[in-house]
Parts: sequence; structure tokens; C-alpha cells
Amino acid sequence: MTAFFALTTSLLWGLADFGGGLLTRRAPALTVVVVSQGLAAVVLGVIVVATGGWSEAGPRLWFAFAAGLVGPVALFSFYKALALGPMGVVSPLATLSVAIPVGVGLFLGERPGLLQVAGIAVAVTGVVLAGGPQLRGAPVQRRTILLTLVSAAGFGTVFALITEASTTVTGLFLALFVQRLTSVVTGGGALWLSVRRGAPALPRGGLARSALPALGFVGLADVAANGTYSIAAQHGPVTVAAVLASLYPVVTALAARGFLSERLRAIQAAGAGLALVGTLLLATG
Repeated sequence: MTAFFALTTSLLWGLADFGGGLLTRRAPALTVVVVSQGLAAVVLGVIVVATGGWSEAGPRLWFAFAAGLVGPVALFSFYKALALGPMGVVSPLATLSVAIPVGVGLFLGERPGLLQVAGIAVAVTGVVLAGGPQLRGAPVQRRTILLTLVSAAGFGTVFALITEASTTVTGLFLALFVQRLTSVVTGGGALWLSVRRGAPALPRGGLARSALPALGFVGLADVAANGTYSIAAQHGPVTVAAVLASLYPVVTALAARGFLSERLRAIQAAGAGLALVGTLLLATG
């Protein structure tokens, strides 16, 4: 069960990152974050009302609130790093996010077996290679590296926080709603400040209505990924769930290959293969 939900998480996050990357070519990153998260919050609000999720309100929602504060910072830093530096540097570095939930799992007493340790090492190596690491070329700005590390720390923190935000399915809906509502308020405030400083909130000609379904998909896929990761981490070792969920760069690379006809470099193909081997080791270990 853990492997299934964690792999579903990587699929959803990979598709959300792919969609978000395409959208940021047409609109400012903050706008993409706020609108996509806002659409997801509306859908979650309807689900919470329909399922009576308000009855699950309790102290655990503070974890969801904290995740909602950290999430927009991580997303914006990631998109900004992609805009400033080569994806071949940013994408592999961002996978360092897995270190935080794995570290939490080890701190809480989880001790993966030898086969699982091998699977973790192989899978993480595969994910880094699948990101297409840039080994040569112009030096990367320190700001790009810093933003990437901030996004990695943020994503890893959200991993850890959302796991603690609920213990039931209806409670999970409420936790995700609180997280997204907080994200919208936080991101909206940042967007307002950027507009005050002269940055555009919308692309020239405004935001096309045809972009709304894509924005909704990105927001809902991100929400669903948080939910499936929470379930995976609650029903199995966090160390395994976190590593399997971190395979999303492989999904993003394959989506670019399928939808944009981008050719996978040899190192990316090798990384995807290693990630698959690592997944098998983790699932059977």
C-alpha cells in the first residue's frame, strides 16, 4: 500500500511540475501558484462541507497551517531558480528535499533493511541523473543555487508536516483545505507586494480562459499528491514513502518527452532505469 500511494504521489507531482513549468512560460510564477492553489482550495472547500470534515478540526491543523506557509515559498523559489539557471542543475539539486522526511523517519526510529537501503541509494541516484545534471558549461549563479536549496528544504518540510496533519480521510481533506487556504493567502500577499513594486501580475493581454483548466489541473494534482503522500507515510515507513514519492522528476522528464517531443539525454534514460530498479528494491525489501 505504501509503495502504491507513494508512486501515485510521484506521478501526480511530476505532472503538476510539468504543467506548472509550461504555465510559467506564459504567466508570472507567483500568479500561477496563487491561481492554481486558489482553484484547488475551492474544490477542497466543497469536499470538506460535503463530508463534514469540519468535525475533524483539532490541534493537528497547525501542521497543515505551517505546510501552507512553507509551500508557496518552496514553489516560488523552485520556479524562480528554473528561470535563472539551467534545469540540469536546478532539478537534480531540488531532489535533496528527500533528505528531510527520510531524516525524520530515522529520528523516529525507523531502520530500513539492507535491501531497502540499497533501493534508496539506487533510486535517489536515478532521480538525480533523470533530472539531466549539467556537468559542464557556464558557472551557475549563487542565487540560483540558494533558491534551489530553499525550495528543496521547503518541499521536504511540507513532506514532513503534511504527514502529521491528520489521521483520518475526512481529516485529511480538512488539513489539505487549510493548507491550500493558507497558501493562497500567503502567496496572494506576496503577489500584491510584487505588484506594488511594479512587477506584472498577468501576462500581456491578460490570462486566457483556456489556461484555467490547466491551472486547475496543476493545483488539484498538487493537492492530490499531498494527500496520497500522507496516506503512504501513515501506512508504511516514511523513509520508503519519501524516496518513492521523490521520483517525480522522472515523470516530468517523461512527460516532456511525450508531450513536447523533447529527447531524453543518455544520462536521463540511465537515471530513469536506475530509478525503476530502486523502486523495485524498495517495493520488495
